[in-house]
Amino acid sequence: MEIHQAVFVASSTRVADKPKELHPEFAFIGRSNVGKSSLINCLCNKKSLARTSSTPGKTQCVNHFLVDGKWYIVDLPGYGFAKLSKKMRENIEGMIKDYILNSQELVLLFVLLDSRHKLLKNDLEFLTMLGEEGVPFSIIFTKSDKVGKNILVSRVESNKKELLNYWEELPPVFVTSSHTGKGREELLEYIGNTLTTIN
Repeated sequence: MEIHQAVFVASSTRVADKPKELHPEFAFIGRSNVGKSSLINCLCNKKSLARTSSTPGKTQCVNHFLVDGKWYIVDLPGYGFAKLSKKMRENIEGMIKDYILNSQELVLLFVLLDSRHKLLKNDLEFLTMLGEEGVPFSIIFTKSDKVGKNILVSRVESNKKELLNYWEELPPVFVTSSHTGKGREELLEYIGNTLTTIN
């Protein structure tokens, strides 16, 4: 599958305020600065579609991007943003939970993990919550170009092994790089196949 057009539609802070034109939604989330906006831009071949920033916690709304007039990419705020105030963290956590638990159009949540690092406590807590709530998700390891091939393989396998302490079977796992385009075709093909099964 290839994306021909992607346009920003709206930002919202509650599911009740998301775009009224309903389409299947594929949402992206991860710790702040995991490369979420860069990956969205890479998938859409549009450098400035989603705002990128070196400042953690920049995305503070739920952003909908309409793709080819048929489905949405949803850019969610990041979790684990220690530099934000307690009240702001609580507001964003509530916003995230409201969306992932109440959006009827959510087909799949992509959880982004930095391939350079070990899983952190807040990653595991978030993934565990998804499992408990029955939210369908897949895992994307980002920034694969930032480490050597052997280290990348070792880190990804180590993190997958850690996750298997909590799940009997892992959901689909992708390894990507927004810089080189690694994993882009596989990810788009997966989204395309998923759309075919629900239409």
